[in-house]
Amino acid sequence: SAPKSKTGTKVTFMPDPTIFSTTDFKFNTIAERIKESAFLLKDVTLTLTDLRKEEDNHVAFHYENGVQDFVEYLNEDKETLTPVLYFSGESDGFQVEVAMQYNDGYSDNILSFVNNVRTKDGGTHETGLKTAITKAMNDYARKTGLLKEKDKNLEGSDYREGLSAVLSILVPEAHLQFEGQTKTKLGNSEVVKITNRLFSDAFSDFLLENPQIAKKIVEKGILAAKARVAAKRAREVTRKK
Repeated sequence: SAPKSKTGTKVTFMPDPTIFSTTDFKFNTIAERIKESAFLLKDVTLTLTDLRKEEDNHVAFHYENGVQDFVEYLNEDKETLTPVLYFSGESDGFQVEVAMQYNDGYSDNILSFVNNVRTKDGGTHETGLKTAITKAMNDYARKTGLLKEKDKNLEGSDYREGLSAVLSILVPEAHLQFEGQTKTKLGNSEVVKITNRLFSDAFSDFLLENPQIAKKIVEKGILAAKARVAAKRAREVTRKK
C-alpha cells in the first residue's frame, strides 16, 4: 500500500540572468552529470524529466555495480585485456573505492571523485593510487622474474598505458581540503597514505593470485617502457642534427 504521508526536501531555484551568462538548461549536459552520480551511488535510481518538451524528455539511471559499471562504460568501445578489478576499504572515516580495467590502447583514463564530485585536476587521492599501482607492479615483476636484476624499474606512466580507472573517495567534511577556488584538486596530505594503504595490499594479492592477468599487465608496461626509451633517443638524435 502507498504511504499515507511523504516526507523529504524539495528545492526550487531560478538562475539569475544578471549573474549567469546563459540560463538555458541543456538536457544532455544535466543527464551526463546525473549518469555520473548514478555510477557513484550504486543501486540508487536517479531520474531526469524535462517539462519543456513532450518527447524524449525522460531518462532514468540505475547501476547495481556502481564504479565497476562506470569502468565498463569507459571501455565499452575498446578491446579489453583484463576483467574489471574492484577494491574498497575504509580508514578513520575515509572510504576508498577503486575500479580498474586495462584495454589494448596506449592512453590512460583515470577519473577521480571526492564525495561524489569530480576532481578533474586530481590531487592526493590520485597520487596515492598511482604510486601504489607502480610499486605493486614493479615488486610483482621483480618477484616473478619478468624484470631481471639488470633491468630498471618501470615508470608509473608505463603501467598506466591502456588503464581505465575510477577512484571514488569519501572524506569526512571536517577534514576536507581542496587546492584553489574551483575545488577540482584534493589537497589532504594524509589521503596519499590512506589511498595507498587501502589499495596496495589488495592489489598485490590480486596480482599474486592471478598470474596470467598480472603477466599481461607487466608485459604491456615493458613494451610501453621500450617505446618511451626509443622515443627519447629519437628526440635526442633529431636535436643533435
